[in-house]
Amino acid sequence: MRALIQRALSASVEVGGEVVAEIGPGLLVLLGVGRCDTRRDADYLADKVAGLRIFPDDAGRMNRSVSECGGSVLVVSQFTLYGDVSRGRRPGFEQAADPQTARQLYEYFVESLAAKGVPVQTGVFQAHMAVRLLNDGPVTLLVDSDKTA
Repeated sequence: MRALIQRALSASVEVGGEVVAEIGPGLLVLLGVGRCDTRRDADYLADKVAGLRIFPDDAGRMNRSVSECGGSVLVVSQFTLYGDVSRGRRPGFEQAADPQTARQLYEYFVESLAAKGVPVQTGVFQAHMAVRLLNDGPVTLLVDSDKTA
């Protein structure tokens, strides 16, 4: 499972021209589910997202988590994080989970993150979305549950 995590001053998702989710300060998480991922991967990433110390403390150092600074998380499904462009110019998505499995793990990740006390908003799974982000920093991190060793 992969999460592209961006520290945000604000972020929102539109579907069909209508805002379906928005947050103020916090994190925008683009979440990709791989074909071999399990709930263990989702738990790992939820714990990582909730606890990442990437917000400034009083001294301006990245030392606070999203929950410590009262922020929210906007989670958007993003199967293209598993796009493979090593063979040619058109991405292949063989490593991405099938839609049913991806939806189940995406929803489980959101529930797991919310259970940690983090306010969570979501995009619409499998919808064509317009995602707006005012990146803070910019701070952007890629976390992959396959690289936990």
